[in-house]
Amino acid sequence: MSSLFPTYQRFDIHVEEAQGTKLIDNKGNEYLDFISGIAVCNVGHRHPDVQKAVEEQLNKVWHVSNLFHQSIQEDVAGKLVEHSNGDAVFFCNSGAEANEAAIKLARKYTQKHKIITFTKSFHGRTFATMTATGQAKIHDGFGPLVNEFVYVPYNDEEALKQEMDDSVAAIMVEVIQGEGGVVPGTEAFLLTIQELCKKHEALFIVDEVQTGIGRTGKPFAYQHFNVSPDIITAAKGLGSGMPVGAMIGKGYLKDAFGPGTHGTTFGGNPIALASAKATLNIIFNEAFLAEVTEKSLYFTNALKNSIADYSFVTDVRGKGFMIGIECGEHQSALLAAMREKGLLALGAGPHVVRLLPPLTVTKEELDQAIHIIEEAFSQTKITS
Repeated sequence: MSSLFPTYQRFDIHVEEAQGTKLIDNKGNEYLDFISGIAVCNVGHRHPDVQKAVEEQLNKVWHVSNLFHQSIQEDVAGKLVEHSNGDAVFFCNSGAEANEAAIKLARKYTQKHKIITFTKSFHGRTFATMTATGQAKIHDGFGPLVNEFVYVPYNDEEALKQEMDDSVAAIMVEVIQGEGGVVPGTEAFLLTIQELCKKHEALFIVDEVQTGIGRTGKPFAYQHFNVSPDIITAAKGLGSGMPVGAMIGKGYLKDAFGPGTHGTTFGGNPIALASAKATLNIIFNEAFLAEVTEKSLYFTNALKNSIADYSFVTDVRGKGFMIGIECGEHQSALLAAMREKGLLALGAGPHVVRLLPPLTVTKEELDQAIHIIEEAFSQTKITS
C-alpha cells in the first residue's frame, strides 16, 4: 500500500534513469520522452551544462534566504529582463506561485479587484490560481472560491468587450491554452486584450508557464504577436527540473511590491537559479531558437502529412514544440498505443494528444516519433 495521497493518475512506468530525450524504466525499457516533465526539461534530461552548474553551486551555498543579496539572482533576472519587455523579476518556486504573485501585484497596483480570465484556461492549484482557472472540474469540491474572477470564452473579442469595464484590475491569459487543448490565441484577440487594458487602466498578464523559455521558438510566446504585456509569468522550462518560477513585470510596478508586500522562503534559491542560469544561457541564443523553429516546422509538417488520412483527426495545431492533435474519443487509446511502442505523450483536455519534446530533440528522434505515431494511429483506425 502506498504512503502517498492518490492525487495523480500515474502511468504504469517506474522511471529509473533519464538522459537527453530518453527515459529508461526499471525493466530496462527505453522511451522517447515527448512529455518533457510537462514542458519542463526544455534542454532535455540532465543536460551536461546544467548539471555542471548545479554541481558547482552545491559546493558553494545551498540556501541563505532572501534576507541576503545573492548575485545569481541578479544574473538570472538580468537574462529574463534582457529577453522580455519586463524590467523587474520576482522569483518563486512554481508556475502557480508566479501567477499568485501576478494576481496580488495586479490588485495591489491598481487597487481594483476584478480579474478576467478565460474558459478552459489553467493557471494553477492554489486558491487564487485555481479560481483563475476557467474549468469547473478544478473547482469542484473546494467550497467558496476567491471573489471577483470572471470567465470569458477564449478568442472571443466581443464577449470580452462586453465584460470589460473600469472595475477590472487585470486580464490574465495564456497565449496558447495548454491544459485547455493546445489552443493558440489569435493576434486580434491578444491585441484586443491589450487595447482594453490600456483603455480601462488594467494590467495585461500573460501566463507563459508552459509556453515560455523557448518552447514556441522565441524566448516567450507573446513575442510572436505585436503585444507588450505588463506582467509575464514563467516556470516549468526555466529550471530544467529544479523548482523555480518567476514573475516579470514592467518597471512602474516596482513600488507596488516593496518590502513586506510579498515573499517566499525558497524563491530564488541559489541551486535552482544555477540551473536556471545555465538553462537560459543555452536557450536564449538566436541560433538555438532558430533551430527550434526549423525543427518544429519540419516535425509539424511531417506529422500532418503522416496522419492526414485518419478521419478521427480533425486538427493539428500549436506553435513550435507545443503541438496538439485533436482526435476525439480516441485520445486515451492513442496515448496508450504510443506508450506501448516507446513514445511518451500526454493529453490536453479530453480529446487532444499533446506533444512537448525537449527543444534539443534531433531530427532522427522526430522521425522515430512520427513512425510510432503513424503505427499507433493505424492500429486505432483498425479497431475503431
